[in-house]
Amino acid sequence: MSRSRGPSPSPTARERPATTTTDPLVSVLIPVYNEEKHLERAANAMLSQRFDETVEFLFVDGRSSDRSLQILASLAERDARVRVLDNPARGTTAALNVGLQHARGEIVCRMDAHTYFPPDYLAVGVQRLSRGDVANVSGPALATGAGGWSDAVALALNSSFGTGGAPFRHTRPEEFEVDTGFAGVWRRQTLLAAGGWDEAWVADEDFELASRLRASGGKLICVPGMAASYIPRDTLLGLARQYWRYGYYRPMTARRHPLSMRRSHAAPPALVLAAATAIIGPRVARLAGRGGVGAWLLATLLVSVRAARGATRKRDAVRLPLVLGVMHFSYGLAFLAGCIRMGPPLRAIGGLVRSPPTRAEPELSADPGARDV
Repeated sequence: MSRSRGPSPSPTARERPATTTTDPLVSVLIPVYNEEKHLERAANAMLSQRFDETVEFLFVDGRSSDRSLQILASLAERDARVRVLDNPARGTTAALNVGLQHARGEIVCRMDAHTYFPPDYLAVGVQRLSRGDVANVSGPALATGAGGWSDAVALALNSSFGTGGAPFRHTRPEEFEVDTGFAGVWRRQTLLAAGGWDEAWVADEDFELASRLRASGGKLICVPGMAASYIPRDTLLGLARQYWRYGYYRPMTARRHPLSMRRSHAAPPALVLAAATAIIGPRVARLAGRGGVGAWLLATLLVSVRAARGATRKRDAVRLPLVLGVMHFSYGLAFLAGCIRMGPPLRAIGGLVRSPPTRAEPELSADPGARDV
């Protein structure tokens, strides 16, 4: 697969103008593609940031087929800080590089068009970044349902069984170090020095960038005061497509960055293999496969019962096993497909086998955070 790293040229992209005293301190990059359902409310929350410094909001539209572009045009008319850029490649990674190419701020922030960010997100992030000991500052991504299947998906994403114990999916009293994060802020020079986002990654691009930053000595932290409400997919088909993308590119990331792989990433493909073995394997292997699938079913049932106790609507807890099944099997099948297409991450898998799990080892999710738009 060809690899393109860094801000990529496009028909509407020009060289970034020289920095002047009138340039904003912060440039916010927001990839957009068919986000009309939540875009206006999410954008208004972004534009209402309590931030005393100058800021520009770069909405990078992937040629949406819904009303997203009209909504963005209206925002630009009302607020001079809004700039709307074209992303002919349409994907999230390309959108981020188009935004980075046009960014004028010393600090770059990423926000997502289906996420509601708290009013002090920029202020807290910029203040923490200014201390100079970190490469990226982000906040927890707290799944919040908005009706339909998204409520059940939010239940799954608020459980360790749905996220693999990913630390950035939950909040803590104090800041903590992470291997990857959700959105966040960087110094623009840090992103440029790293080569921007690698466009060979259609998904998992944030994890891949985070791995490069950490390999160069950068530290990534998650700050509770930056917790944002993320709206999950509201259809099972959309959820399946999302997790297929996540799983498909995970072997690619693990091949380049073997230390980035965690046991939670290997569990879904192991489940798929167990299910296949339970059906078509030799007799002894079938028994082992059925035992693995049975253990997953039992864990799913226990998680659903626990979720039902705190759920506002019991129907969402009843739907939870189906949601978890879609997430785990879509991811697992895609992981195996990615191994066939790009080769298995043998060094990463070997590292998991050789290294016993420890309490100190950070747990990462099979879900890198729903970045694809």
